[in-house]
Amino acid sequence: MIEPIHDLPDDVLGFRASGRVTGQDYESVIIPAVNRALQGSGRVCLLYQLAPDFEGFDAHALWDDTKISLTQPISWKRIAFVTDLGWLSRATKALGFTMPAEVRVFENHAFDEAREWVSA
Repeated sequence: MIEPIHDLPDDVLGFRASGRVTGQDYESVIIPAVNRALQGSGRVCLLYQLAPDFEGFDAHALWDDTKISLTQPISWKRIAFVTDLGWLSRATKALGFTMPAEVRVFENHAFDEAREWVSA
């Protein structure tokens, strides 16, 4: 399931993934929020948390994530990725230079720090 993270500045999109994430989650939560952000101007920041009870993505969710990355011309400013999954943290850090934004990875216990950093 994906749910929005509220009480963020207007230029920050925030999402928390928990349990099993499906394509329907992307279609009902993330894609509409990204489309709204595209109507604004300027650069957008992203706060994306994989909660401690995150179980994974289904194939449709992975495809939707790829489509957003490839087809949505958002000018990302900062991306704060929050996860306790070591392999995903290492992969994000290793590939962060390919992202069109400044990327930092935080553990779940540092969520507030991630929120502050991405909102600055």
